[in-house]
Amino acid sequence: MEGGFGFPLGGDPEDLMRGLREFAEKQTEAMQESQREQFATLTLSTAVELTAAAIGQMRVDGPSDAQALALRDAMRVLFPEAVALVSAARQGFMRQS
Repeated sequence: MEGGFGFPLGGDPEDLMRGLREFAEKQTEAMQESQREQFATLTLSTAVELTAAAIGQMRVDGPSDAQALALRDAMRVLFPEAVALVSAARQGFMRQS
């Protein structure tokens, strides 16, 4: 006879416990992977938003060549910071896996 979750009723209690443990482990792994993916997405999104916000705060004057040079200079500072944020998050994932 089968129970509501596919577990045999009246079967060996050790088999039932083993099945429950395996089910719980699979659910835990799936949840952890989902959380890692959500954290990665949030980290990347945050890095992009912070970079865009910093560039959006810039007020550059002068001819277009001077403006382009100012934006490139800003990106030389901002981009490594964004990469560092993503790298730190990635290293955290590697330790959790």
